[in-house]
Amino acid sequence: MTPAPLLADLTAKARATAHARSSACLCGAATLADRPDGTVVRHADTVAKAHPPESDPAELTSRLEVATRHPEICLAPLTPTPADLHGRLVTFWPYGTPVDPDDPDAAPWEAAAALLARLHRTPAPDALPAMRGPAKAARAIDKLRTAGPHPAAAPVLRAWDTLPAWARAEAPMPHTRTLCHGDLHLGQLIRHPAPEGPWLLIDVDDLGVGVPAWDLARPAAWYACGLLLPEEWARFLAAYREAGGPAVPAEGDPWPALDVPARALTAQTAARAVAKAVAAGRDLDEVEQSVVDACDRMATLPPQLTQEHAK
Repeated sequence: MTPAPLLADLTAKARATAHARSSACLCGAATLADRPDGTVVRHADTVAKAHPPESDPAELTSRLEVATRHPEICLAPLTPTPADLHGRLVTFWPYGTPVDPDDPDAAPWEAAAALLARLHRTPAPDALPAMRGPAKAARAIDKLRTAGPHPAAAPVLRAWDTLPAWARAEAPMPHTRTLCHGDLHLGQLIRHPAPEGPWLLIDVDDLGVGVPAWDLARPAAWYACGLLLPEEWARFLAAYREAGGPAVPAEGDPWPALDVPARALTAQTAARAVAKAVAAGRDLDEVEQSVVDACDRMATLPPQLTQEHAK
């Protein structure tokens, strides 16, 4: 949980920024997220975010610059540089309409794929740091190692150990000049202007240069685990290819490019699930168990077979 003074002052900053943007503010406040890696509050049409404690000011500023320069792909911040609040970097954003988690049939897979393709084709600034996807995956594994004993931990760690060093954040990524989001999932899209504007990518904390297949890896992993319908995966992949995305070949088998990132995202997802189950003293639910089962298969299957559905 975020310390009370930070949450209170972040809420006050969001209110002040909203009022500065509009003298006719229809006041209404809400905490949208309160996690160790970020706290997000909303006041009317303005959102304030306290970034992770380890955030580097120069790196975050360079990521904000990308969003500012490409408002057709990313939601642009209201200010170009972060502020400091209780030792945390804070940014301000316009509010947008998120994906409705209760309406999976309306999930904007095509829009997400097209945005990724445009992002991946955009020249990356020279000063932009590396995409943080592998580092986030490695952090999830570290949390699993310290969470306490659980029978599901072993297959997850075995699957993790099959990955190359770059996917475990133990070596530099190959092909590091492609602009990547770093943490793509449907929660990273909003419509702006709300409620019916175009879809845009949000959350620049992990944005940087790296392996573009990483941005396709979460839906690929869900598909491989049987959590994403084949037709939804096909829509996503086709839209990415149609938009000229460079992460996979324009035709043919995409899995030589996707296999390692999809394995990494599967292990990351499973590690988080097991660590949360240990902390809560509960059993894994059906979805969590399916991801752990996928890790168990990954540890024994050679590359290029991990894309097969659970049978």
